[in-house]
Amino acid sequence: MKPSDTWGPLAEALLGRAEFTTLEVAGEAGVEPAQARRLWRALGFPPVAGDARLFTRSDIEILRAVRALIEWQSTDPSDLLQLTRVIGQSLARVADAQVTAVAQRLERLRTEATSGEAALAELVGRIESLAPSLEQFLGYVWRRHLLAALRQLSAKPSAADRTLTIGFVDLVGFTAVSQMLDPDELAAMVDRFEATAYEHIPERGGRVVKMIGDEVMFAVDDGAIAADIAVALLEAHARDANLPDVRIGLASGPTLAWEGDLFGPTVNLASRLVNFARPNTVLISEGLGEQLQDDPRFELRHLRAVKLQGIGRVCPWTLRRARVA
Repeated sequence: MKPSDTWGPLAEALLGRAEFTTLEVAGEAGVEPAQARRLWRALGFPPVAGDARLFTRSDIEILRAVRALIEWQSTDPSDLLQLTRVIGQSLARVADAQVTAVAQRLERLRTEATSGEAALAELVGRIESLAPSLEQFLGYVWRRHLLAALRQLSAKPSAADRTLTIGFVDLVGFTAVSQMLDPDELAAMVDRFEATAYEHIPERGGRVVKMIGDEVMFAVDDGAIAADIAVALLEAHARDANLPDVRIGLASGPTLAWEGDLFGPTVNLASRLVNFARPNTVLISEGLGEQLQDDPRFELRHLRAVKLQGIGRVCPWTLRRARVA
């Protein structure tokens, strides 16, 4: 059995029978072909030849829903495309993670003397049977995150431009360590790093903005909470023999929210501070240090002015948890 013989039935089970070209699917949905192509590109899908019969009835229904949002709900097309890009990027990561797990499972089956064809067929069957449950799970997670975001907005209403404390957590010596580990050990270390971040950041009221390999970016409304998260992560890594030490940079100020990410000078400053910080150290911006210097939970030390690339001269502080007498 060729892989294409296997993926064909799976594609039909997930999406329906491919029978329409771009022009046909746009015509059936009542949208302009250019609009359909823009949506397709925003979702991150590869381009489709004009005469390729790749589209299914589900594509028509989605395009009809998009048309309804624009026409009946008065949704701005540019806002819709922005949201589409975010959804495409996020679900592409979900799909890639799932395929990675499938590939690992396939490799294990092959080492267990299962033929390649049988192993592939078994995994395809599992994907088919799990698809409805995963679809339901994704909808549930989206609703929960939407509710959390709305609660946060109601607690502190603001525009896209808002004051936040941004943190970057960086694994020390990751490049050198990764060269000494085999792929499975490296994956386990990164997984443990992510698990530790998700264990401490949301629990204390922060939000994981993104994972960037050996670095995590988080955001918090309150500077003191961000400081507590930073020292908690520092302590967690110090206790875990399977994880390298980390260094952390924090900065507070206005940020721009765009497509699920955060931008602006505050983000840039936090990113530069983490690169300047020493191992097992939290380095914070001058303004945040002034805000926290009288907080009895922390000990701060003002450093001499340093010049950060793209930022200029700043006077950061080091931060650690106050020692108990």
